[in-house]
Amino acid sequence: MIRSSIAVSHEIASGRPVVLNDTTLRDGEQAPGVAFTAEEKVAIARALAEAGVTEIEAGTPAMGEHEIAAIRAIVEAKLPLTAIAWCRMRREDVDAARAAGVSMVNVSLPVSDVQIAAKVKGGREGALAMLADVVGYAREKGLEVAVGGEDSSRADVSFLIEVIAAAKAAGARRFRIADTLAVLDPFATYTLVAQLRAATDLELEIHAHDDLGLATANTLAAVRAGATHASVTVIGLGERAGNAPLEEVAVALAQLHGRDTGVAFDRLGTVAAVVAAAAARPIPVDKAIVGANVFTHESGIHVDGLLKDRRTYQALDPGLLGRAHHFAIGKHSGLAAIAMSLSALHLVADETELRKILARVRDRAVATKSTITDDALRAIWSEIHLPATVPGLEEDAR
Repeated sequence: MIRSSIAVSHEIASGRPVVLNDTTLRDGEQAPGVAFTAEEKVAIARALAEAGVTEIEAGTPAMGEHEIAAIRAIVEAKLPLTAIAWCRMRREDVDAARAAGVSMVNVSLPVSDVQIAAKVKGGREGALAMLADVVGYAREKGLEVAVGGEDSSRADVSFLIEVIAAAKAAGARRFRIADTLAVLDPFATYTLVAQLRAATDLELEIHAHDDLGLATANTLAAVRAGATHASVTVIGLGERAGNAPLEEVAVALAQLHGRDTGVAFDRLGTVAAVVAAAAARPIPVDKAIVGANVFTHESGIHVDGLLKDRRTYQALDPGLLGRAHHFAIGKHSGLAAIAMSLSALHLVADETELRKILARVRDRAVATKSTITDDALRAIWSEIHLPATVPGLEEDAR
């Protein structure tokens, strides 16, 4: 069973574009303390569209009139993307989505036995009956439908296959495999998605949470196994530890697997800044892809290598992201970095002076727990260089 699944998944996955469905405005906003205004929602949607994202989950209409109005504002902005509404498996949620003006809904259904027992009357049969009713109703109202399998990663696989078949029969075009509690690793993700891909030709979307730091890896594994869509959020914003970050998934798919998502990499920094400002969440300096320091180098060995041949310490070209390498001066710097930095400041030093400057740079970096600014480097150079070149200066200073 698994072997045939893998063969099918490779056949489907090879070379096809991957659609990223960004859920920053829904799952991202569910992060504790995050609350977007309608204007911020439109601005984020616009930034995503400008970055080439073609699908967004714009919100949850069942929250009420304000949410419906915000989603409608996104729809009325006529951006080049599909705005999707997230709904519970209820007809009234579908009606709220219609009021918001969207053309597609993601209707969520608990699919693990744990969740079904707690949230659905009638067990598995009750869940299937709800699915047939609500998906059929949404299709009658002219909406495209994705069925979200809540807690798919803890569900019985044979029942998941049954749910997917019922979703297709009712008119759905997609099934979302939600790792709601982040219990998967890449190996289990691959096996699960490959099994589901072998059983259906529906679009399959992976929705990974990051509690174990595996959301990006699990998303890549799912795509490799045949998932056609990936649910992501900007800077990984979301409940608990968040979701698979848009920027990581888009770049990793291209860099490691040659898969196109249509995302413009040089716009990712702008999107991250817009979302971070609206969420009042700082972007960590070492955040993959969009962090301020991800192309910053201090190590003397790395700087020396990069100055000789960028290929020595460059796998991802920062130019693809509209960025460039930056060399920081600090405890781990070497003579090459000191010489290069002084040259950029139009300062000259011989080898003896360079070694003295490097020693003081290292002492200062340890004392201040920081890198050395241009002004600080200039001051250190003056301390070393000027007494030797300006007679009487050292005595006058005393």
